[in-house]
Amino acid sequence: MPSLSTNIMRTSVLALGAAAVAGETYFKESFADGWEDRWVKSEWKDAAEIGEWTTTEGKFYGKEGDKALKTTQDARFYGLSAKMAKAFDNKGKDLIIQYSVKNEQDIDCGGAYIKLLPDVDQKKFGGDSEYAVMFGPDICGYTKKTHAIVTYDKKEGKPTNYLHKTDIKTESDKYTHLYTFIIKPDNTYEVQIDGEKVEDGKIEDKWEVYHDKEIKDPEQSKPKDWVDEKMIPDPEDKKPEGHDDIPKQIPDPEAKKPDDWDDEDDGEWEAPQIDNPEFKGEWTQKQIDNPDYKGEWEHPMIANPEYSSDDELYNFCKKGCTHVGFELWQVKAGTLFDDIIVTDSADEAKAFADETFYAKRDAEKKMAEAQEEEEKKKKEEEDAKKKAEEDAKKAEEDAKKEDEDDDEKEEKKEL
Repeated sequence: MPSLSTNIMRTSVLALGAAAVAGETYFKESFADGWEDRWVKSEWKDAAEIGEWTTTEGKFYGKEGDKALKTTQDARFYGLSAKMAKAFDNKGKDLIIQYSVKNEQDIDCGGAYIKLLPDVDQKKFGGDSEYAVMFGPDICGYTKKTHAIVTYDKKEGKPTNYLHKTDIKTESDKYTHLYTFIIKPDNTYEVQIDGEKVEDGKIEDKWEVYHDKEIKDPEQSKPKDWVDEKMIPDPEDKKPEGHDDIPKQIPDPEAKKPDDWDDEDDGEWEAPQIDNPEFKGEWTQKQIDNPDYKGEWEHPMIANPEYSSDDELYNFCKKGCTHVGFELWQVKAGTLFDDIIVTDSADEAKAFADETFYAKRDAEKKMAEAQEEEEKKKKEEEDAKKKAEEDAKKAEEDAKKEDEDDDEKEEKKEL
């Protein structure tokens, strides 16, 4: 039987192990009172071009008093950033960005993405500022997608932004939706919307962050005597004699010169032209298989000397991500942002989602549906009132016309 000291040692080792793998949260924001002290408004555009932010519960919500950040002015740029609790280097860790977006305004064009930034001058933060990750919905007309852009420096030798190769779905209705981007130290990723996976895979497969593994051998070229014509004209096929002598149109043999035609006055009469049934069109020589055909020439490939893989490709915050920010253009303002978390723990992200998004979702939908029902009822009452007024007016006009008709009949009788 193990001794008491052995059990204590085992317990201590387990506790140390748990502490070693415990997650850490680097940023969390739900826009409670005092949020302005934590966020800095950017001045990278003229004041007239920059939109104002506010916080509000929204038109409908899941928790009374729970406010979200909102854009307020149409056709404006928006820039806002906040410093994280500490710099985040995601080497050997998950990188998780999660936040909620709500488009109450029936959005037609506007971004709603968030950026994870290295150290930045917050007053000058704008579209040209370097970022590590840009993530979130972007809607404009028929374009509706969730951006997942990463910055990597080894391919081009400088920080370069790489877009996801395919469009990731997004949500465009009026309800709050939760967006989650998980980047893992095994060089894979996952995008979730409302907790459901919508995209995942290897980073190298979905972003063009590497040079091609193979390139065409520059020392090789197609041999001059290579035959890649699959078909050739049949040398035995000859154009029939007289083929080109057959006209496309001929005078109509059924046509007759009109009896009243005067050659002297009308000119010499010519029969109208009709398609020649004997005409066979332009002669084309028959094609046959080329006996010398060697197939399509394929350029030999060689290993690309510029290609290299990177076990730490995922480490987009290797410089240390220090801020989060919104840098947007919105044609139609009214988007709400809330419940942001940047963490290296999937459990922390899920727990925060449970406390916020999932705790409010059903109540938000219930309030929205109640408002819709109330608006529908109000419209029906207004329509009914309008119809009653129109019916009353028509009845009055009909009665007036009837009285006028009666008066007219009486006048005729008297005459």
